[in-house]
Amino acid sequence: MSTYHAVVWMDHSEAHVLSFDREHVEAQKIRSRSHHKHQGKSGDTTFFPAVSAALGGHHEVLLTGPGQAREEFRAWVKKHQPEAAKLIVDSVPSDHPSDAQIVALARKYFVRFDQMAGDPAAQ
Repeated sequence: MSTYHAVVWMDHSEAHVLSFDREHVEAQKIRSRSHHKHQGKSGDTTFFPAVSAALGGHHEVLLTGPGQAREEFRAWVKKHQPEAAKLIVDSVPSDHPSDAQIVALARKYFVRFDQMAGDPAAQ
């Protein structure tokens, strides 16, 4: 499915990549292969390339999740895949919501963001 927006909820053990448009949502779960607990320390970045690859075809991506994983991912993408880094519009903290709650958060965010940018798709 080709969509304009995506939201990525992530922690150090997994990422939920949710692609969506007005009517559809497609979810992909990507898990880290590490079995270590990170407890606030820098985490396993081996699953970051798979998360970044899942963002292909989108125009705007919102990152969310608890802790520092989303910021570590953002820094990794900026260093290793600068073109993909341009897709990330923001990073906002959140706990452990359901996929439906994540999409609702992103829809609300992007309506405000798109209206500020004058995106006709938001109308």
